[in-house]
Amino acid sequence: MDALKEFQHLKIVLNDIRSATANFHVWKVIGEGGFGKVYKALLSYSEGRNQVACKRLDPDRTHGQGDAEFWKEILLLSRYKHKNLISLLGFCSEEGERILVYELASHGSLDKHLSSSTLSWRQRFNICLTAAKGLCYLHDPNGTQQRVIHRDIKSNNILLFEELSTSHHESWHAKIGDLGLSKLGPANQSHSFAPTNAVGTDGYIDPTFENTATLTKESDVYSFGVVLFEVFCGKLCGDYSSGRFENLVPKWKLSCKEVKSDDIIFRELKYDIDPSSMKTFLDIAYRCLEESRENRPKMSEVVEELDIALRLQEIYDEGEPPIDYEEISKTATPCLVYKSEEELKMLLSKGVFLNSGKTWFLLNADGEHCEMISSQGCLIPIEYLSSVYGKKSRFAVDYRYGAYFCDESKMHLRAQFLSPHVTYTINLVFDFYDTTLDNLGIHYKLAGEKKSFTSYLVDEGEDGWLISELFQFTSHRRQLDLEITFECKNAIVVDAIEFRPLERVEHQLLENEEVDMPETYWEQKLPSDYEDIIKWSKYNVQQATKKELYSILCQGFLINNGEEQKMERNAICYQQAWLCKNMSGDGGFHLMIQGSLSI
Repeated sequence: MDALKEFQHLKIVLNDIRSATANFHVWKVIGEGGFGKVYKALLSYSEGRNQVACKRLDPDRTHGQGDAEFWKEILLLSRYKHKNLISLLGFCSEEGERILVYELASHGSLDKHLSSSTLSWRQRFNICLTAAKGLCYLHDPNGTQQRVIHRDIKSNNILLFEELSTSHHESWHAKIGDLGLSKLGPANQSHSFAPTNAVGTDGYIDPTFENTATLTKESDVYSFGVVLFEVFCGKLCGDYSSGRFENLVPKWKLSCKEVKSDDIIFRELKYDIDPSSMKTFLDIAYRCLEESRENRPKMSEVVEELDIALRLQEIYDEGEPPIDYEEISKTATPCLVYKSEEELKMLLSKGVFLNSGKTWFLLNADGEHCEMISSQGCLIPIEYLSSVYGKKSRFAVDYRYGAYFCDESKMHLRAQFLSPHVTYTINLVFDFYDTTLDNLGIHYKLAGEKKSFTSYLVDEGEDGWLISELFQFTSHRRQLDLEITFECKNAIVVDAIEFRPLERVEHQLLENEEVDMPETYWEQKLPSDYEDIIKWSKYNVQQATKKELYSILCQGFLINNGEEQKMERNAICYQQAWLCKNMSGDGGFHLMIQGSLSI
């Protein structure tokens, strides 16, 4: 270990790590693998004090990383530094413990985000590009350093970070981690290779390893190609649903070869990808998986192609072509007759039925798209009431009286004509089958969620159907797939789900008020229990004037101590409360509570 004396400044005392991890308490664990567990800790090290990730090797070290791999990783991460390689902050080697301390990946590993619909193609390509740059550096380091063969490239070893000062997906970038299984090779050889015992992970291992018993930098390229396909398909390369490991890579390669990308593309983002960007991305991903190592591209070429794919996607996202209203009109029921685009827009501004009468579409005065999907177009399964119910549906289709909900009923919504970058409210258009019941809240759950939500906001439309706002979201694309399960304690009859652009009328409530009125005037306008209501606010508003409190209550604020309710697919649901003038028109106010979704 004399050769490691140069790294002594990285040593961290075991007691400090024990203290920072609460003696390796289970609630500090943020990851686990064949090597052992990873703990999150606030720790002081040679360069300061920060949140870190502590990888603690299993005491016996008979599986996964052992002592040799431990010291090798210290050596490699100390000598090979790149912005897209994980940084080693320190290590501990005391009392038989072997612990590596890394910078903390703020968003964990890539495998946890593959199926996230909020991770756009643009961001997916950026993650792939930055990871490729890190691997490219290992394969072709500057100067006379030796080449590094990683030997265990997989989405679990691609860690995600974000720029300081922002938490937007667009700022995420990747770093290659876990160099413990890496091998060194001369940088001046075109095909550095290393005889090796079986290493790597099923699904990612170079298939030529079985015949050659060697892994090369081209083997890393193959593994990286698998990761690229995982990003494109939105899933891991191995399927265990049948009780055994099924490698999906051959199926993905075949679909790509036969130009059937629709069979494997991540469905949630299918309509958001630029065709040219997709072709560039898939071409380089497919070449990475070539059977012959000689035919696989160098990582420098992978970086170039991914950079092109990213640029094409950026151009597509920022310059999305305007919607073709003539294409929309082709599915109208009945057929539309018009002589010019102006006449067509005039017809659309009055509202038209599309998709055989199952969808209602309207172009509002602001040029925003309103869309309503009938219960026939989204309910699973469908059960309709007879004319005994007596309330006619607004949709011009074969049924007339809405869909009947009881117990658990599921809706699969596929909006097709939303306006990008517009905030929508999703409204349930319905009626209670039995209006004599007391509990009239609408209970619902989004796909994959354990927590249910309830909306008590109910208004009556001009046609007599009731409207309940479920939540709000900002559209980033025209299409949206969403599954909602309604947990109906009371039977309801559903006519449709409406996507309506949000009208922020509450911000105008003060415009017609007497702005120079005294505090006593504004206090009279507040509800008698306003002090108790304000205590629910996320923000400290105790010093606000009565006029300011009135404005805050009218606009709404987060409650539940401002806590965000985390949900699958990286969505965030908030509880929101606000005061609205009641329906009687007497100038009073009442409190409303509702969920709000950010997709």
